[in-house]
Amino acid sequence: MNQRQTLKKVFKYTGKYKFFLIVSIVLSVITVALTLYIPIITGNAIDLIVDKGRVDFDGILPLIKKMILIILATSIIQWLMNICNNHLTYGIVKDIRDEAFSKIQSLPLKYIDGHSTGDLVSRVISDADTFADGLLMGFTQLFTGVATIIGTLIFMISVNFKISLVVILITPISFVVAGLIAKNTYAMFKKQSETLGEETAFIDEMIGDIKTVQSFGYQHKAINDFDEINNRLGGYSKKAIFYSSITNPATRFINNLVYVGVGLTGAISVISGNLSVGQLQCFLSYANQYTKPFNEISGVVTELQNALACASRIFELIEEPKEVINPKAITLDSVNGDVSFKDVKFSYNPEQRLIENFTLDVKSGQRVAIVGKTGCGKTTLINLLMRFYDTTSGTISIDGIDIKDITRESLREHYGMVLQETWIKTDTVKENITIGKPNASDEEIIQAAKSSYAHSFIKRLPNGYDTIIKDDGTLSQGQKQLLCITRVMLAIPSILILDEATSSIDTRTEIKIQKAFSNLMQGRTSFIVAHRLSTIKEADIILVMDSGHVVEMGNHDELLKNRGFYYNLWNSQFS
Repeated sequence: MNQRQTLKKVFKYTGKYKFFLIVSIVLSVITVALTLYIPIITGNAIDLIVDKGRVDFDGILPLIKKMILIILATSIIQWLMNICNNHLTYGIVKDIRDEAFSKIQSLPLKYIDGHSTGDLVSRVISDADTFADGLLMGFTQLFTGVATIIGTLIFMISVNFKISLVVILITPISFVVAGLIAKNTYAMFKKQSETLGEETAFIDEMIGDIKTVQSFGYQHKAINDFDEINNRLGGYSKKAIFYSSITNPATRFINNLVYVGVGLTGAISVISGNLSVGQLQCFLSYANQYTKPFNEISGVVTELQNALACASRIFELIEEPKEVINPKAITLDSVNGDVSFKDVKFSYNPEQRLIENFTLDVKSGQRVAIVGKTGCGKTTLINLLMRFYDTTSGTISIDGIDIKDITRESLREHYGMVLQETWIKTDTVKENITIGKPNASDEEIIQAAKSSYAHSFIKRLPNGYDTIIKDDGTLSQGQKQLLCITRVMLAIPSILILDEATSSIDTRTEIKIQKAFSNLMQGRTSFIVAHRLSTIKEADIILVMDSGHVVEMGNHDELLKNRGFYYNLWNSQFS
């Protein structure tokens, strides 16, 4: 995404803030007009100073008063213009950031799995902040700069066309020089922004798993890897700053040529009597005003180039394709619980086969356990059932309806899912429990917590159910998992999915929770993924998977009698 495309996308967001944009442009024009009027007053005042002792004070005093009023008015107008620019800039960035975060919520899980969390955070937070700073400078310099350039040219042409022609002829050289340098600057800032995202992702990964890093003595390797990324970032930053730093001196040199050209031609005109000293002063002031926007814009080119590079990364995220949505998808109001897999094929990587020709019919209320070696496809089946991923071919249906014909939101409303990996948001215990049922009463919440055996430890927290907790060391892993189980107990779903749901809980509590789950499973279709086979003995159907295929199917007693794959798995627990 080049600079021009990025700029077009940025200006699309200004539509919502047309009022502030128009007001800012109008105020910038007024500011420039008043600023350009001051040299005329100054020139007129100089012409009233004829010689030593021959000064027209009666004529100068009104001009000084007028100048003071204009300066005050210009200051107030510039203040109002800055307010408009701030509102415009941070409104646009707020909208872009909102859209970026909303897009993350609707992106396919495949995209999230393929990108580091740190890089996504860097785009939404760091890149957006850098973009805001550069955009504010851009708006501030753009409106007043363009108005100043056009205004000074008009004023100069009205005073003396020949001298103005010198300015017009030299100016394009400044654009050519700035343009050549800007191409290299943008490329370096793009690489700098990408490497910064990589560095953020690395830091997030190392800090998030600091216990593992320290346990295995990985600190030295982590430091070396960080140094490598940091050195690359430093290299790109130095090159970007070098290119951008030579822009300002280069344009200032060209602009000084303009000033010299005006001074020489103006002096000749004064000597020949075609121009007064006051008019020459006015012209020199205009030449300075004319070149000022070029100097200012080139002076902030570093921020502008960096902002555009960051903006392009945000837009890349925003423009990622969303999850495929079926416009004819229906809303699932109620679920009986019949689940069917028919000739299902799926693989995360087209070159590596995983699940092939998988067929299964589950009747309402049945308990289905899925067992097998690590990587055999157990969790993948759950991902397909939840529509985190869609099947490559074949169908999965609930109550005879293909799940691709059901909206994801309504489909997932009928699932209750407890994963091995817990997730706790920074909020109260109550808010964490009621994620699946926001309108639950306190009595319902307490009853669910008692069913999951979480009530006792919650009551011991400083503020009970109103205690603020975080996904850090505030709670133990087992306590966090109990809260996740409580969510499901509260929601009472139509279909229950348990993926190693009690892996972090002590054996004594696990036995109690298994009883609670047994009560919850009554009359509900349930899918249970477990490594500890003792937890799934009571299942109606046990699917034994290997390399994406169901190699055995039946209940516990039947599979033991077959003395096959399951038999070996079962006995491996005691060997």
